[in-house]
Order: sequence, then C-alpha cells, then structure tokens
Amino acid sequence: MTSKAPPPKVRRMRKIILTALLAACASAQASPQGTGDEMGHFMNERGLLSRIGSVGEKVEASATELVMNSMAFLGVPYKRGGNNADTGFDCSGFVRAIYEQTAGLLLPRRAEQQAAATQKIDKTELKPGDLVFFNTMRRAFSHVGIYVGNGKFIHSPKPGAEVRVEDMGVSYWAKRFDGARRVSPEDTQQQATAR
Repeated sequence: MTSKAPPPKVRRMRKIILTALLAACASAQASPQGTGDEMGHFMNERGLLSRIGSVGEKVEASATELVMNSMAFLGVPYKRGGNNADTGFDCSGFVRAIYEQTAGLLLPRRAEQQAAATQKIDKTELKPGDLVFFNTMRRAFSHVGIYVGNGKFIHSPKPGAEVRVEDMGVSYWAKRFDGARRVSPEDTQQQATAR
C-alpha cells in the first residue's frame, strides 16, 4: 500500500503549526530560580528546582511529541465511530488514538467521558496537548480536539471533512467552547503501567 503525499496546503499548515509549537516551547523555558524567597532558596539548595525543571521538560517534550504525532493525521477523513487512520476518525476516536499511540494512555471512547476522566483547567492555562471541548450538538462536551498552541486546535470535525487545524477564536468555535481539560502526567503514568 502506497501513501500519497499530503497536498501543499496541508504541508504548509504543518510547517506553520510546527514552527509555532517550537517557538512556544522555546519561550516556556523560564527558570524559577530567581524567586529569592526562603522556600526557593531551600529548594535550590537541595537540588529540587533542577528536578522539577527536569520533570517539566519531560512533560513539555511529551506534549510536543503528542502534537507532532497528531499533525501526521491531517487530511484523514471523518468517519462516525472511526478510531484509526485506515478507516477514518470521529473527534473522540482521533483524540483517543493520538493519546494511546503517543502516551500509552487509553482514554475513554466518547468526548463527554474524556472530559469526565481528565483534569479541568482554565482556558488561560491551555498548553499544547491539552483537550478542548465544544458543544456542537446541543449537549455539553459533544466535540473534542487537541490544543496545538496559539489559539489553535486539531480535530476530526464532521462527516465529509478531514482532520484539520482550526482557530478557537473563530466565532463558531468561540460560541461553542465548553471547557479545557488536561491529561495529567500522573494519570498517564498510572494508565500506561496498568496496561
């Protein structure tokens, strides 16, 4: 089976998203060592700050890998109930497949179940790899995507469409935004080791 190259529009979008993601990751490397308070000094003295920074870098690397892997599926067609690239994805099947392949975490199958199984965060706290939920069927958490940074998310939108990146600020998505969730590293670790 031969795979055809993605169209130029998809290749350009991938390049733009990856460039934005790499820039975001590079700017997120702020060091907490300049706090100057007693707790900061205590933690620095015992090497705790460097360990915390190391954990943060691993989480960032995982989020980067997750977003980059999701970009490989741009152009895969939507299929209701679909959960693989060969047959197509629906929104929650796409999210589930990306998390399973990248993080070894098996999320629940339906969007509302994924919302219930993950940690609620504020929209201002969104980081690449977080989940974003929308009310597209007159019920809460009826649609899900993966946040890729800079106000954009990747998802499998609807019948007749393909996996694509969209702007959360567009009126349609802004009006239907239902909340953001984070799959915590602890949950990922527990789920991956339980398999």
